[in-house]
Amino acid sequence: MKLGLGSYAFRWNIGIKDQQPPTPMAAMQVLEIAHGHGLSVVQYADNLPLDRLSADDHRALKVRADAYGMTLELGTQGFNADELARYIPIGQRIGSHILRVALDAEDAAIPVPDLAAQLRDLLPGGKAAGLRFAIENHFNYPSPRMVELLDTVADDALGVCLDVANSICAGEWPMDTVRMLAPYAINLHFKDYQITPDPYGVGFRIHGTPLGDGRAELAQILDMLSDRDPDMSVILEHWLPQSDDMEATRALEHVWLDRTVAAAKRLVPLT
Repeated sequence: MKLGLGSYAFRWNIGIKDQQPPTPMAAMQVLEIAHGHGLSVVQYADNLPLDRLSADDHRALKVRADAYGMTLELGTQGFNADELARYIPIGQRIGSHILRVALDAEDAAIPVPDLAAQLRDLLPGGKAAGLRFAIENHFNYPSPRMVELLDTVADDALGVCLDVANSICAGEWPMDTVRMLAPYAINLHFKDYQITPDPYGVGFRIHGTPLGDGRAELAQILDMLSDRDPDMSVILEHWLPQSDDMEATRALEHVWLDRTVAAAKRLVPLT
C-alpha cells in the first residue's frame, strides 16, 4: 500500500465555508508537507478543487511530484457529469490514476439505473486518460445502494473510495461498511474517531482523533483489504473539531498529522 495525504487533513488551514484563514494553504504547500512526512501520494479533494488552477499550475504540481517520486490523485464532491468530464483532462495532466467522487443524499435520490447510465458514459473518457472512478461512501449514501450501483455498472474502471467512518451518518457501523465495500475498494480514506457520552447524559457525540487514538478497528480494516491492489493508496485525513481559537486549531492540524503519520507508518504495510 502507498501512504498519502488527503487535503481534508488541512480543512481549517485551507479554509471551508465561512472559516477562511488569512492565508489559505495552497495545493503546492500540501504537496511539500506530504513530501516532508515521507508520504508518496497527495489526494486533492473538493476542499482544494484543482479546476480553479490553471493548466500551467497543474503541470507545475506534476513536475514537483515527479521530482519527489510522488503521485497525485484528484477528487470532487457530488455527481455532476459535466464537472466530472472537465476533471478527466485535469487528472490526465497531473498523472492521476483515480478520480474520487463523494456521493451524498442528493445523489442517493437519483435512481440507480439512471446514475449507472451516466457513469457508463463517462468511463470510456476516464479509461483513455488512465483514470478509474472511485466512489466514496459519504454521509448519506448508504453502502447497500453503493453496492447496487457498482454491480449495475460492473466495470473495473469503477470502484470504491472506502472511508472508514463516514457511513456512521448513514446508520451503518463502520465494520459493516467495510465488509460491504472492501471487495470493491480501490482507494482507502484512513481516519480515526471517538464516541464521547454527553456529560448530562443527552446522547453522545462522534468526533475525530489522531490515527490510533480512537476506536476505529484499524488493523482489522487493513486485514480486510489485504487482497486488494498492493499499490492501493491509503489517504490520511482526520476530523479535527474547530475551536473558538481558529489559529490554534490550524496549528493543531499539523500536530494531528504528525501523530497520524507516525501511527500509519506502524500500521500500514507499504510497497
